[in-house]
Amino acid sequence: MTPPSSRPPVPLLITTVLVAVLGLFLTGGGAWLAVLGGSCFYVLAGLVLLVTAGLLWRRRQEALWLYALLVFATLIWSVGEVGFDFWALAPRGDVLLPLGLWMLLPFVSRGLAPQSRWARAPLAAGVVAGLAVYGFALTQDPQDLAGVLPSAAQQAAVPGDAPDAADADWPAYGRTQFGDRYSPLKQITPANVAGLKVAWVFRTHDLKTPNDPGEITDEVTPIKVRDTLYLCSPHQILFALDAATGKERWKFDPKLQYNPTFQHMTCRGVSYSEMHPGDVTSDGSPAPTECSRRIFLPTNDGRLFALDAETGERCHGFGKDGELDLKDGMPMHDAGFYEPTSPPVVTQKVVIISGAVTDNYSTHEPSGVTRGYDLYTGRLVWAFDAGNPNPNELPSESHKYVANSPNSWITASYDPRLNIVYIPTGVATPDIWGGHRSADQERYASGILALNADTGEKVWFYQTVHHDLWDMDIPSQPSLVDLKQADGSVIPALYAPAKTGNIFVLDRRNGHLIVPAPETPVPQGAAPGDHVAPTQPYSELTFRPKRNLTDADMWGGTMLDQMVCRIMFKKLRYEGPFTPPSLQGTLVFPGNLGMFEWGGLAVDPVRQVAFANPIAIPFVSTLVPRGPKNPAQPDPNAGPSGSESGVQPQYGTPYGVDLHAFLSPLGIPCKQPGWGYVAGIDLRTNKIMWMHRNGTVRDSSPLPLPFKVGIPSLGGPLATAGGVAFLTSTADYYIRAYDVTTGRQLWQDRLPAGGQSTPMTYEANGRQFVVTADGGHGSFGTKLGDYIVAYALPERAEKH
Repeated sequence: MTPPSSRPPVPLLITTVLVAVLGLFLTGGGAWLAVLGGSCFYVLAGLVLLVTAGLLWRRRQEALWLYALLVFATLIWSVGEVGFDFWALAPRGDVLLPLGLWMLLPFVSRGLAPQSRWARAPLAAGVVAGLAVYGFALTQDPQDLAGVLPSAAQQAAVPGDAPDAADADWPAYGRTQFGDRYSPLKQITPANVAGLKVAWVFRTHDLKTPNDPGEITDEVTPIKVRDTLYLCSPHQILFALDAATGKERWKFDPKLQYNPTFQHMTCRGVSYSEMHPGDVTSDGSPAPTECSRRIFLPTNDGRLFALDAETGERCHGFGKDGELDLKDGMPMHDAGFYEPTSPPVVTQKVVIISGAVTDNYSTHEPSGVTRGYDLYTGRLVWAFDAGNPNPNELPSESHKYVANSPNSWITASYDPRLNIVYIPTGVATPDIWGGHRSADQERYASGILALNADTGEKVWFYQTVHHDLWDMDIPSQPSLVDLKQADGSVIPALYAPAKTGNIFVLDRRNGHLIVPAPETPVPQGAAPGDHVAPTQPYSELTFRPKRNLTDADMWGGTMLDQMVCRIMFKKLRYEGPFTPPSLQGTLVFPGNLGMFEWGGLAVDPVRQVAFANPIAIPFVSTLVPRGPKNPAQPDPNAGPSGSESGVQPQYGTPYGVDLHAFLSPLGIPCKQPGWGYVAGIDLRTNKIMWMHRNGTVRDSSPLPLPFKVGIPSLGGPLATAGGVAFLTSTADYYIRAYDVTTGRQLWQDRLPAGGQSTPMTYEANGRQFVVTADGGHGSFGTKLGDYIVAYALPERAEKH
């Protein structure tokens, strides 16, 4: 036998070095974490590993026993911190267990002395116990909520109360301007959805150019009227396709004027209007006969086009040769600062449009004004300029719209019976500093604004975030639902998903809460020169975190970067939701992407249920004082920032801001999974009935492994009367179908590029099609493309 004092053999020497390096890293980092008030386990584990390395160097078998003790202690500590959640457990043991297994191998352990028969038994038991714990955890999911929503059989087969639309069509962004994203088609069911096949593919050939910003996205939801599909590509080229075959009928190119400084390059959709006998213009004149069926196309350089739905030709009587310049009346005309990215609302008299304003650039930017234009002539009928003491004041030679008025960047909803348009509002930019804002700029920020559609006059307003310092606006089209009561009465409701995870449920007649949202105290202590609202409304229908994050919620690919994430977490300011921005750096959770983004809810008004896809990614917000590298004013020739992440200048305020997702040194989220879910809501009780992780890391990890951890999604869901919901939008490239009743995934298919869009469905020639735009998302990091993909069940064989 080799004397214990001799130099270890090579395998044992390598093991000794690995254990020593691991021990040094954990001891040093663990000590730092403990000083910050975090878990002491890492420093203790590091010390144990250093002693183990010393025993290995001395070739003592006690090294195996000590390491076995560490394995058992790690298992107990891990389960104590996170329970039997496999993905939360994984980084706590994915280094220690494999290393323990390595140490058990004969060519490693036989170099230890004395050679007892049972020398390896404790460590073997520890490894087996670890495998058992992890194996059991694979069968569990503490984050999963199993439940059942009402099925169609439990509900009376009555139509929804949204405005009439032909069952076969999808004539608006949300199918109707109720924003429900629901189709009454029933051909596709849970029983046959697995038979869906690609029916046709259309390619727009509109791809990223060197002159584009980083955030170029294909977020379009096509509309379908009669036998034609209408959709726009990222550069706002409008295509009309045969709905049955996907063949191009015509296209219109607005010749967009853009450059890399634009913050967005996207088109979420177009709007449709059809003239009826007796229709009149907003001033009471007979409606013109040209362009009796119109498509309205907004463009990112601040224009609105009216086009003939039959031919794609300009409607010459609208504006100037079929075109409006939406920069008219603005305090600045520079291209790229005002970008309408979402389709307008259309009534029988007016087309109502808002637009995105560059986030976090300056205190002198275009107004976020919402305007109503005559549907036929393009004449400005009304304006609602939220930052103006008189918001309905129209521009004149002596008056411009107010700079930096709160804007609305997503599609509004419209109730024709009440003749009210419901506008989700944002905050006066710059978003992460509010010390400069006037009372008028705060008055209608971050909430739901209800306006008379004919006049633009306020009907009511409900604010969902007071003095918003986090860009926690209403990010999606509200869903209008007529809630049927047990006594047969109906409450006309509005569901507004917020970035905070709250869903605000309001009576859309008057803005009164249907689901309580009590004002709740929030963390205080804004940076000098600013303040924080003492309370915020917390809806009782919510996906917001049930508790504040702790360092135990931090994650990583290994125990090492998980520890680094815990250190990073403890260094940040974080006291729960609405922790104010700080020079120290603030953890923002829910993060700047929000728990809800622009996709909104899919609402089945017959079953009175909703399908949602909430996400959960923390961000870091750090205020940056002015200095040589952070000037107070922009270069006179500078354009917009061209990005919504990284360092944002916030010119005109005391601070810039650095915004980014909270990621580990390896570039993965520091918060443990899940990061994305699907969920079902019972609208009769306003309860979340089921919630499941959604999506895999196949397209996000170095290896294409389909681990279902639950990943973020950007886009929205579609629900159908057949009891099937559809969703793309995840960071992996799939379209998926779900049973609306339980949330069980029924089918999926691989997409050719990122599907950061909301699918839609329609019927053509007796077949139900499901269509998705798959062009990827630049800043979300998914594969770019130019695909429009249609799915359908195989055609039935002809009967002879």
